Order: sequence, then C-alpha cells, then structure tokens
Amino acid sequence: MNVNVLRLDHRLKRDTRITTHVCLTARAFGASKIYLAGEKDNKLMDNVRDTSKRFGGNFEIEHTDSYMGIINKWKNNGGKVVHLTMYGSQAHEVAPEIREDGSDILIIVGGSKVPGKVYKAADWNVSVTTQPHSEVSSLAVFQHLLMDGKEFDLEFENPVLEVIPTAHGKNVNIHDENR
Repeated sequence: MNVNVLRLDHRLKRDTRITTHVCLTARAFGASKIYLAGEKDNKLMDNVRDTSKRFGGNFEIEHTDSYMGIINKWKNNGGKVVHLTMYGSQAHEVAPEIREDGSDILIIVGGSKVPGKVYKAADWNVSVTTQPHSEVSSLAVFQHLLMDGKEFDLEFENPVLEVIPTAHGKNVNIHDENR
C-alpha cells in the first residue's frame, strides 16, 4: 500500500511550523509523498527535502493549486481517500478495514474549515478522538494504526544521518554524503 498525504489550506504567515510537522510526521510514519494545497511555500518545501536527504528515503513534496484535482486523480487511479476529521468513524475501528483493503491511500488533513466536498469525496472520514486537536497528532495516530506499528521497522535508504536508538545520550552514524 502506497500512502500519500494531502495537507489542505497551508497559510504562509500562520501554518509554516505545523505544516512542517505534518510533513515530517507523514514521512517518519511511512508516507512516500505529501501534497501541499494553499499558499506555495518554497522554503518549507526545501527544508522538508533537505531533511529527507539527510535522514534518507525518497519522500517527495509537491505544491498543488487544486486539492480536488489531486483527490479526483487519486480516485481515478484506483486509490482510496481517508479524510481525518473529528466527525468521522473512530480510527481504531476502521484502520484494520482500510489496511486490509490494500488500496493506495491518500490521507487528507485539514487546515482551516474543510469544504463539504472533501467529506463527500472521502472513502472514509476518520476520527482520532471526537475532540479538537492537532492535525499532526491525528496523522501520527492514524498512520500508526494503519501501519499496525510497523513504522518502527522502516528503513530509510541512503541516510547521511542515521539515529541509533539508545536509552541515554545521542548516537548518530554519519555516512558519506557522496555515496
């Protein structure tokens, strides 16, 4: 299953930090690409690309002027759409169904008010609790459930920096950037 994320309504003056965290969470939990809808933020996109280059993997980031174009293209290519919202079905109840479906997944996380057409286009509207909270936490919890904990075993190809888990201190392998 290929997982991509669509971040709706990015606003330069307000959302840079939270959108960066959405991108990093998507990558760390196994997504291969994120689409940013809203205002184009080249600096944010360059920073995410740089993080991916330093820590490995093939994570992509792309700006889009048409979030519905991304959704429709995804569905036309046989993928399914999961919209994270506090109004949906409970994540822990539907994640196994979504995982077993086996389709490529586009996970949508909102910004400001999400238009009704996004709810209608989604194959699953999924709630991570029924309370307002961060799109970063919703994405992390949902991807964890979707991956069934396997994100802890992900290996990112060709890292320059490779963090080695340790109970105390920092342990980082530094690889040659030119390999």
